[in-house]
Amino acid sequence: QVQLVESGGGLVQAGGSLRLSCAASGRTLSSARMGWFRQAPGKEREFVAAISGGGRSTYYADSVKGRFTISRDNAKNTVDLQMNSLKPEDTAVFYCAANFPPYYSDYVRADHYNYWGQGTQVTVSS
Repeated sequence: QVQLVESGGGLVQAGGSLRLSCAASGRTLSSARMGWFRQAPGKEREFVAAISGGGRSTYYADSVKGRFTISRDNAKNTVDLQMNSLKPEDTAVFYCAANFPPYYSDYVRADHYNYWGQGTQVTVSS
């Protein structure tokens, strides 16, 4: 069974940075498409970023493009999300997710991921 554990969340002022990390156990992530999602209070879970198994392809929501960077270290079995220029509207619980082969077709859909972490809170103050 795969377990994903997020870390790195916290409280930061607007304009600041945080780096989230997702560590996996139970299975290597090297073949998995990995995604980051977030959920703010009263809102649906939304796509933030995704990265292909080999790391060559990355995808971002328009709201974070140019500010967030997703990366992976298959040797360490981790996936990171570097978040810069944070805004109050980025406040949410951030989740990492994995889609092992066979791959679903749509990387932005939460139901196209097989495994989820428990989430880490990110709070951006104005």
